[in-house]
Amino acid sequence: MLARNAESLYWIGRYVERADDTARILDVSVHQLLEDATIDVDAVARRLLGVMGVDPGTDEPLDAFSLTEVLAYSTATLGSIVSSISSARENARGAREVVSSEMFECLNATWNALPERQRYARWVGPHAFFSYIEDRAAMFSGLAASTMSRDDSWRFYLLGRSVERVDMVVRLLLSRVSDRMSSPGWLSVLRSAGAQDTYLRTYRGAVDAVRVAQFMLMDRLFPRSVFYSLREAETCLQQLDQRPTARVGAKAEALRLLGRARSELEFLRPEELLDDLPAQLLSLQETIQKVGEAVSLQFFHAAPWVAWTAPEVV
Repeated sequence: MLARNAESLYWIGRYVERADDTARILDVSVHQLLEDATIDVDAVARRLLGVMGVDPGTDEPLDAFSLTEVLAYSTATLGSIVSSISSARENARGAREVVSSEMFECLNATWNALPERQRYARWVGPHAFFSYIEDRAAMFSGLAASTMSRDDSWRFYLLGRSVERVDMVVRLLLSRVSDRMSSPGWLSVLRSAGAQDTYLRTYRGAVDAVRVAQFMLMDRLFPRSVFYSLREAETCLQQLDQRPTARVGAKAEALRLLGRARSELEFLRPEELLDDLPAQLLSLQETIQKVGEAVSLQFFHAAPWVAWTAPEVV
């Protein structure tokens, strides 16, 4: 497979997942900001922007609508919903030979409908826009699962989606680590990840910070948990790793990083999870950043870029 096609599939998986997870997080957060009068709206909005890695760019007080403008509608904000959908579409345009027609049509139709959906959401409320993005992301995921052969194309797409999912779940948990153990904000973590019903069935309705963090980080069966996504990304890399020395046992850097992060969660005692949860989450976030760099170096930019210079005039 051409490196440029592999890179496009990897980033399509990341960008669509980023748009979906951002919509989920905002859908719950904005509703909470609008409904709960006891919340310091500006502080909560700034904390969420910080967790998402976005500079608010102003000292003016923020509210639910300005938060939505920055993280959802803005084309200038890297990582916003609109920016992510646009980037996914551009990557699909450049890799048409490895992306099914149904997948490209889904992304293209989603991108073309964004202006109208934004106007409608500004009139009736942002929930309509978030629901649209979640539905289209689910449709794209279903089309990818049903139209892509289970070859390297699928593995690069799934690798990108899994890596991004880990990063977004970690960001979601980081936005709540300062809450009280009994805070209702922990329930919003489950709702943002689409995990509320599964969690309640698993733990018979008992909601507390320890169990929520344990479920979102360590559950082996829920597809949006960090452990599940790490294991899925690790499997993709194992299948993609076809170096002549692969049988020796030495792992490539990206696979080594993922395996270490997965094993640390796998053998961590549940009661130790909240001992230093912020440090563990920041460590996971740093690992995912390093994994992205290692994947890029191993599969996409293995050779250094050639810097062309003008010849000297004698």
